[in-house]
Order: sequence, then structure tokens, then C-alpha cells
Amino acid sequence: MPGEFDLIRRYFDSISGNHPSVQLGIGDDCALLSTSPNTELAISVDTLVEGIHFLPDIDPEHLAWRLIASSVSDLAAMGASAKWLTLACTLNEPSHEWLAAFSKGLTEACHAYSLMLIGGDTTSGKHPVFTAQVHGEVPVGMALKRSSAKVGDAIIVSGTLGDSRAGLALLTAELEGNSEYLLGRYYRPTARLALGEGLRGVANAAVDISDGLLADLGHVLTASDVGAEVHVENLPLSTAIKEIAPEFAEHWALTGGEDFELCFTLPQARVFELQHISERLATPLTVVGEITQQQGIRLLRSGQPVSLPTSLGFNHFGNEHE
Repeated sequence: MPGEFDLIRRYFDSISGNHPSVQLGIGDDCALLSTSPNTELAISVDTLVEGIHFLPDIDPEHLAWRLIASSVSDLAAMGASAKWLTLACTLNEPSHEWLAAFSKGLTEACHAYSLMLIGGDTTSGKHPVFTAQVHGEVPVGMALKRSSAKVGDAIIVSGTLGDSRAGLALLTAELEGNSEYLLGRYYRPTARLALGEGLRGVANAAVDISDGLLADLGHVLTASDVGAEVHVENLPLSTAIKEIAPEFAEHWALTGGEDFELCFTLPQARVFELQHISERLATPLTVVGEITQQQGIRLLRSGQPVSLPTSLGFNHFGNEHE
């Protein structure tokens, strides 16, 4: 394995690019950036740990894409544009072929989301760990926050739900069968940056679905001091998940996580705008419920209450409701 600085030069320098906003990038103790006028800086960090967030035999190109997309998804949930990336990698004697493939996937993802790599750190360790800190910009006062949902708001989700969980089930032989679509949704999720930017001034609150719809919606409800009713018959399910896992599809749509779709709320009077946004971005948008005064989440099927799942989504430190 090459030394730290040779490794950086060989596999990561080429991703840094050149942009007027970066006064100083890779190669010094800190990066120096120039932010755009009348914007606020949005910063988020995500860590992927082998055996927790990804399987040991994952293709390194897919790993790099998942790392970037999952991080950028947080910017999308705030309505921010993506600008800069810092990356920390703990590596366990990777081969040249592995590093080259990881670098290729990282380059593709950064290009897709208009990110510039401006610095980071590489270390050696027993277990591979990858941390991406993404930086973006949002116009002053236009950030989408979890704390702004209003009673009466419609609850909307983008795309389809449960697909990533189904893809993981195929990889671990929890499910039988094959679906390139579901595997692709697990390996290469889409961060909804354009949607987040399009929701500025339209949506009241937003969150990305990383731990599961119920768990992440719960964060919005707690921050906004409100409740929600979710209509399970409205959950957007892909044809693939209904064919491969009909018995699990609904449950995984509610709790599966790692779809990195957006869940947002907006006034009922603005629901009509969703069709235009959906068509412009070629992204399905589905109303799945409404914000209520009564706190907590209530699941309804055809207007009748149904029980909440035992676990509302993924939790690193236990299975209690979030």
C-alpha cells in the first residue's frame, strides 16, 4: 500500500478540480473557501462503517457512490446546493485495484452532484470506515428545517419507498430472486438535490429518509411539536418491490431506510403545485398523510387505525421508537 501522501496524490488529487470558490484545497492544513453572497453555509457529515452500513465485499465504486449520495441527501433536505467535500478514510491494506475503483466511483458521484473534494484525511485501521463531510449553500432564510411543519400540512414523499431495504435483502439472501432495479436502489441511491432546491419557499419542513419514513418523520414531528396521520394505502411502492417482496413491501416502505428520498410538508393549499414540480424534475411526489395537532404518529388504512410497527426504523443504539 502506498504512503499516505502518495495515496492522496494518486487517487484523490484529480477529484479536487478547480473553482474560484476554492482559494486553497488539497495539500495544506486547511482548505480556504469563498462563499457566495447572501447565502448561509449548510454542513453535514456522514460515516459508513464496514459491517454496519455496507457489506465487506461491496464493489468499491458502489461504496463511494453510497457514501456521497447519503451525505448529499442531507443537503437536499435543507434545500441547499452542494459545493464542497472533505473525506476521511480508514483503510485496511486495500489493493491498487480497490483504490482505483473507489476513486472512480468517487469521481462519478462528485461530478453528478457538482461537489469538489477540498481535503480530508487517510489512516490505516482494522476496519474500513469512511466519513464524508459535505458543505453547501442556501439563500439566507430559505433553508428547509425540521421544526417548521404546521398543523394541516400535507405530508409528501418523493420517489418510491422500501427499495433499498429490499435490495439489501436480496444481497444477504433474506429474499430469493433478482432485481437489478432494487440492487441499484441500494448501491446507487439518488440524492434529491434539485427537488430540495425546488421546494425553497414552497415546503414548510423537510427531512431525508435515511432511517425509515416513520423514524425520520418522527424527527420532524418532535422538532415541530406536532403529530401526523399516515395513510398506508398511499405509500408509493415500486413495481419491483411488489413483485419481489409483496409480503414485506409495506413494512419496508415505512421502516426500511436508506432510500434517501425526501419527506416534506407543505400547506394543503399548495398541493396543486406538486404536479408541476414532479413533471419538471421527473420525480414522483406522493401525498401520504397530514400533520395533526395530536402528537405522535397514527397509521390509517382506508380511514381505520392500524398498529405501528414495533420498531419505527433503524437505530444504532437500540430498537426503541424514535
